[in-house]
Amino acid sequence: MGLEVKAQLLRKFEDEVSALDRELKTELPKEIQRARELGDLRENAEYQAAKERQSFLQARIGMLKKRMADISLMNLDRLPHGKVAFGSTVTLREEGGGTITYQLVMPEDADGAKGLISTASPIGRALLGKEEGDEVTVPTPNGQRVFELIKLATIHD
Repeated sequence: MGLEVKAQLLRKFEDEVSALDRELKTELPKEIQRARELGDLRENAEYQAAKERQSFLQARIGMLKKRMADISLMNLDRLPHGKVAFGSTVTLREEGGGTITYQLVMPEDADGAKGLISTASPIGRALLGKEEGDEVTVPTPNGQRVFELIKLATIHD
């Protein structure tokens, strides 16, 4: 399971790098050339926008390549069995409330609406290392929220 998750993450990042690289090397040069043909570059919004996009793409590609290197070095087999860690799916019950299910993911994959939370988020950090039955206290701007971890599936399950 660990190698499969790792390969899936790497493939996702490789796909994004390929798409960004294609835009950077194929589409943007055409936009920049078109903008140059419009005249004075100092007051040319199209040129400025294309150059800003170029800088953004270069930075994003660099960040993704670093993340890929980090993931390549991860030993997912060393993630704990029976404790919350990256890749775990947890079901929580809030005191006096209903249940909610989250999966702990990389920060760039986080999407609270889809139940994907970052291991670096306040709730993600509070959950790390917890086991089924544990109480989890999460600091929020409005005070603390307390949950009970009622179900846990790790990356190994």
